[in-house]
Amino acid sequence: MNEIIIVKPEKCVGCNACVRSCPAPEANITKQLQDGRFITAVNPDKCISCGECVGVCNHGARDYIDDTEECMSHVIKEKLIIMASASIKAVFPNKWKGILNWFKKQGCTIIDVALGADICTWAHVRAIEENRINSIITQPCSAIVKYIESYQPKLLKNLSPIHSPVCCAAIYVKKYLRRNNPIAFLSPCIAKKEEFLETELVDYNVTFKKLMEYFDKNGIAIPTDSDEGFEYKFDEMQGQLGAIYPRPGGLRDNLWLHNPEMNITTSEGVHKVYPEIDMYAKMSESKHPQVYDVLSCEFGCNKGPGTGNNQTAFDVMAIMRNVENDAKSRRKSSGIMGRGEDRLFKKFEEDMDLRLADFFRTYKPSMPSPIPTELQLEPIYEKMGKHTPEDRKYDCLACGYKSCRDMAIAIYRGLNTPSNCIVHARSVLLARHSAITQQHTHLAEITAECLELSSKLKDDVAKISDNMTNIGESTTATGERAAVVKDLLENVVEFCRQNPTMDEESVGQLTGILETTIEAFGALDDNVSVTHESSEAINESIAAITNLVEEINKALIQTEEEASAEVK
Repeated sequence: MNEIIIVKPEKCVGCNACVRSCPAPEANITKQLQDGRFITAVNPDKCISCGECVGVCNHGARDYIDDTEECMSHVIKEKLIIMASASIKAVFPNKWKGILNWFKKQGCTIIDVALGADICTWAHVRAIEENRINSIITQPCSAIVKYIESYQPKLLKNLSPIHSPVCCAAIYVKKYLRRNNPIAFLSPCIAKKEEFLETELVDYNVTFKKLMEYFDKNGIAIPTDSDEGFEYKFDEMQGQLGAIYPRPGGLRDNLWLHNPEMNITTSEGVHKVYPEIDMYAKMSESKHPQVYDVLSCEFGCNKGPGTGNNQTAFDVMAIMRNVENDAKSRRKSSGIMGRGEDRLFKKFEEDMDLRLADFFRTYKPSMPSPIPTELQLEPIYEKMGKHTPEDRKYDCLACGYKSCRDMAIAIYRGLNTPSNCIVHARSVLLARHSAITQQHTHLAEITAECLELSSKLKDDVAKISDNMTNIGESTTATGERAAVVKDLLENVVEFCRQNPTMDEESVGQLTGILETTIEAFGALDDNVSVTHESSEAINESIAAITNLVEEINKALIQTEEEASAEVK
């Protein structure tokens, strides 16, 4: 498991742009964090390191790892062999010689990878001639190799048995020049690190972008070249037409130079080449072109993800035309290319004694993940909120996948989550909106009920106040009448003392006093009755208030419970 593409979670917003642009269906893992955010990580076992996601991420959440820092820490003490990609001329049209001179001043040996490309062309031509190969997928592109190994292993038999140009150059240096110094590749490609880890032929993949960042960070100024020519004093022979390999159709045009009748089809760009490779896998062998020349990058290696190249495709292609014209001119003037047999091939075989078998490569297949059945996908569709056949063909692409089915398959494989489906999210939002609406309606009803209870409570309180006033008045009246009764009774006692023997008149007076006393007692009884009635009314009002308060509390508790249930 080699992690080359890296993710910065704090910068990832879960926009799915990386998933949408990625040609490898299992290279991304989207998950939801505890705070509700979605982020998309990389599955290093299934990532092909094409770098497309790095280019489309507008949030700076994706980057890649190369060997620049490690290489530069050993550049002096280990006297590295620097292999310069032919694309260096297009990426740095005015500084490429200055860059190579800087490494040369550090004691490094400079090798032209275009020479490796020429060897690669020779090896392809000879392999096709000797082995009668009729269905080859070219493999200078590491991302293509990793894709076939990971997703189309049945095509490994079609994958070119010849190493890439840089590895052909490394084999030449190791086996034929017998140099054992560590090798660093000045590279336009992120995915080359995968190739080097697998083949163990090159030690460091130093991308142009990271190299320039290193120069800037360490205050290393590279002078601008005044010489606009493309010749350079490499430590071994300069490559010929292999210099055009970095552009689309570069390998094709090299093969056609030797056999114009060869049936060759080309394809470039992540959104074109990988679907066509999948199509190629479904075709019968009889329909395959003799050579299928493929590149992951739309404009070839010259605009690779490791270049940091801000030039337009038109600028790059114009430079490559000049590179091609220069290579053809040098090839003709040197006498390498003449009529009849290619003299460069003769030089490879007779002077340099190259052996075809030394440049053969083998591959490491990995079994693709099984595709789930429709029955296995059924519960996943349900979790996604896709209950009908129409729902399952919504294909809005918001998740980044090409179809709802692809999204369901990703969920089945543990690479995504139903919550990342916009239909699922919408259904959840609609359900929550409906629940909130119902809750608001219920709250309105409870509020109205509470207002009604509050009004009743207000009336009961007013009644209590009136009854308290009545009690007060009645109590005052009772006290006054009790004093009257007391005075009348005292008068009766005093009258009886003064009239021990009563005549008719005295009896009449006493009767009058007693009648007045009885009336006073009656009024006093009335006052006591009023006080009793008011007290009972107060008790009833208090009981009513207590019941109203309990009803209000029950209504509020019910509302709180419903709100808590909605949150959950």
